[in-house]
Amino acid sequence: MTVMTQGLHHVTAIAGAPQRNINFYITGLGLRLVKKTVNFDDPGTYHLYYGDEAGRPGSLITFFPWRGIQQGRVGAGQSTSTAFSVPAGSLGWWTEHFAALGAESRITSESSSEERLLVSDPDGLQIELVASSVTDPRDPWDSASVPAEYAIRGQHSSVLTVRHPEQTIALLTNDLGLTIVDESAGRTRLAAGDGSAGTIVDVIGSSLAPDGLGAGGTVHHIAFRVPDHATQQAWREELVGKGHQVTGILDRQYFTSIYFREPGGVLFEIATDTPGFDIDEPLLELGRSLKLPPWLEPSREQIEHSVAQITLPEENNPALGAA
Repeated sequence: MTVMTQGLHHVTAIAGAPQRNINFYITGLGLRLVKKTVNFDDPGTYHLYYGDEAGRPGSLITFFPWRGIQQGRVGAGQSTSTAFSVPAGSLGWWTEHFAALGAESRITSESSSEERLLVSDPDGLQIELVASSVTDPRDPWDSASVPAEYAIRGQHSSVLTVRHPEQTIALLTNDLGLTIVDESAGRTRLAAGDGSAGTIVDVIGSSLAPDGLGAGGTVHHIAFRVPDHATQQAWREELVGKGHQVTGILDRQYFTSIYFREPGGVLFEIATDTPGFDIDEPLLELGRSLKLPPWLEPSREQIEHSVAQITLPEENNPALGAA
């Protein structure tokens, strides 16, 4: 293996009503909407990107909000939980914050090194906040709803639930360059690079979980980081050479992507860090306007009439509050 991932790039999930999704992730989790665009394969549907101030890789969660989507089923062959990193000692504040918003949350694990708080978004997607004893140096988005001392620093980890974990673990180690850092009671933790928050994947083997059904409240795919297009091309050739069925390189405007399924059924993406989300609007104005790639601009009027009307909370952009 000549190429290794730097860690997680983003997670993409399926939602229902876009306004409800926006309210939860901006006001509830304190993330910034860094891009309001559309699903390039279904331009009548939004693609919403949330993250830190600039939408840096490793901070991102994105959604396809299909109105009227049926409820999915979380199970084998999916990423079944998405975790974000928060400061140590902050989970008490988060518990009260979610309660004030009418969202139930609960502590799922407590140890000297890591505490976890589980909450579900309005579509039932499982989100965990992880408070680790290891300080996460990444800067949070300066949100009006979540003070900086409690705020999300970026992704922490993703959980993959599969029938035969040894096959998934072999791919993660042999083809993506992760290393096993912990094993306990049916869960194997792997990490890229230095193993810090944003590089971690937990693999759970389960013969009892139902087969996952991709629809509302489920993860569509998880994406791993690669620095640039040339490295991505080399990695694609290597994966194809090992027998994986890999897509061609697809232009996602803010990065390029390749996709393939790991043996357990989870859809993986490898996405570039570049060019980033400020290529078509200034940093201070990220997420304010509907952005389309050049090949969809001729259809802008039709697209704007087909997507739902949405309103952003003022806290998504400091320029709005100052106006």
